[in-house]
Amino acid sequence: MAQQQPQPRRVRTFRPRRNVLDELGDTELIKRYRLDRAGIMYVTEMLRGALESPTSRTMAISPEMKVVITLRYLATGKMQLCNGDDLGPSQPSVSRVIAQTVELLASPAIATRFIKFPRTRQEIQRRQNEFMAISNFPGIVETIDGTHIRIVAPKEYEEEYVNRKNYHSINTQIVFDAKYKILDVVANWPGSTHDARILRHSGLMRAFENNVIPAGCHVLGDSAYPCKRWLLTPYLHPLPGAQEAYNRAHKRTRCVVERGIGQLKRRFHVLHGEVRVSPQKTCKIILACAVLHNICKDRNIQLPEENYVVENPADDVEDGGGNEAAPAGVPNDGLRYRDYFVNLRFG
Repeated sequence: MAQQQPQPRRVRTFRPRRNVLDELGDTELIKRYRLDRAGIMYVTEMLRGALESPTSRTMAISPEMKVVITLRYLATGKMQLCNGDDLGPSQPSVSRVIAQTVELLASPAIATRFIKFPRTRQEIQRRQNEFMAISNFPGIVETIDGTHIRIVAPKEYEEEYVNRKNYHSINTQIVFDAKYKILDVVANWPGSTHDARILRHSGLMRAFENNVIPAGCHVLGDSAYPCKRWLLTPYLHPLPGAQEAYNRAHKRTRCVVERGIGQLKRRFHVLHGEVRVSPQKTCKIILACAVLHNICKDRNIQLPEENYVVENPADDVEDGGGNEAAPAGVPNDGLRYRDYFVNLRFG
C-alpha cells in the first residue's frame, strides 16, 4: 500500500487594503462612513489601545481600518458592503472587527462619556431656554419617546420580541434635547414591552422620583406615558383655551424627539432595516449608534442628505422660569399637577 503523501501547506493570501482616509475627501467620507476624517481619527484614538492587535503580524488590521469597517456597517446595515468596498479584510475578519468595535463603543466607560443628562444649573437652564424658543413652553429639559428597532426572529423567547405591529423588535426608550442630542437611551427591552414599563424601570425615572433632577425640570412625552409632576403628557380631550394652547405647544415642542429619532436612523441605516444578529448584540449596536450620533453632534457633522436644521436662538431667550421649586400646596398627583401647570403657564 502506497504511503500517503502529506498535503502541502495552504498559503494564505491577503488582499491589498485601501487607505480610505487618504483616498477620500471629507464629503465622501461623511457620505459613506458618517464621520469626516478628523472624526474618524477622533474615534480611533479613543479606542486605539483596545483595538490594537496584541500580535506583531504584518497583516494585522489597524485600529483605523477597524473603525472604518464598523462605521460602514452601521451606516448601511449591510455587512457585505464592507467587503464590497474592497477594504481588504475577509468576511470573517469583518464580522469579528465589527463585534469588537461595537462592544467598545457600547461599553459603560464610553457610553456614559457621551450620553448623559445635564446636571449643572447652567446646563439645565440652557436646555430649557432652547426648548422655550421652539414654542414658548417653559421648563422643558428633554423629550422622550420609544422607537422599535426591527430584528431577525431570535431563537429564544421569540414571542416576547413581537411588537404590536407584529414584527420582532427591540423597544428602545430615547431622550433628546432641543439640539437633537441624545441625553439618555435604554435599549434592552423586547418589542412587546410597553413604553410605560420601560420608563418605570429606567434610571431616568429614578433620577426624577428621587429628586436627583432639580424641581421645575420637565420632560415631554406622548400619551403612552403616565402623567407626572415631571413628565407632562398631552390632554386626550382638551378644553378650549389653556388646555388647547398647552396641547399645541406640547405637540410642536415634542416634535424634537420624533425628528431626533429620524436623524439617528437616517445617519445609521442599520437601525432602519432588520438587524440580523442576536437581541443582545442588537442592543449594543443601538447604543454604539447613539454614542456616534452624539459625537457627530459635538463635532457639528451633518448628514449628507440632511436639509433642515432647527435653529434655536437660545442665547437670546430670557429665563423660562422653569427652575424654581414648586410652591407649597402644588398637587403631587400627575394629572392634577398638569392642570395646575397649564393654568399657571397657559391660562
